[in-house]
Amino acid sequence: MSGGFRPVGEERTLHRGHILHLVEADFEAPDGTTFTREVVRHPGAVSVVPVLDDGETVVCVRQYRAALDELLLEIPAGKLDVAGEDIEVCAARELEEEVGYRATTLDRLATFRNSAGFCDERSHVFLATGLVATGTDLQGIEEANMTVEHVSLRDVPAMIADGRLTDAKSMIGLTLARARLGIDA
Repeated sequence: MSGGFRPVGEERTLHRGHILHLVEADFEAPDGTTFTREVVRHPGAVSVVPVLDDGETVVCVRQYRAALDELLLEIPAGKLDVAGEDIEVCAARELEEEVGYRATTLDRLATFRNSAGFCDERSHVFLATGLVATGTDLQGIEEANMTVEHVSLRDVPAMIADGRLTDAKSMIGLTLARARLGIDA
């Protein structure tokens, strides 16, 4: 499904980081024109909408994001950074590590692309229900300093509209969870 576009030649590594890799790659258009693009290679990510037993309260985190120099309200999430780990296993692990819950039911809501114009990251968002409290295992300085907050799914449209919620994976996950659970504003 590339519409006649195709990569040509080998990618050239511009930067290899711990998680992200920046490459330069050449492509050919359907008319034979060649062009070069910089592409960020990313292992992918998972995120989880953990809904408490009342059926409408979600456990979120407020976490520092260095790229923005801001604290963002988000659903629990993490990178697919364990080689060979299944996406559902990763989602369950991130849920427990970040907010201290294990889900008896974990359903995939969607898979989406975050920034397709320059990055190959694929994100998977899950709905977690039947939560059982466990301990957390916070990873890194940002997680060690994040706070846990409860958000009503009924408030999500207003939170998006007034800018209290700006994180894309959280907007997607919470909106899809509302639809899956049949929650109206």
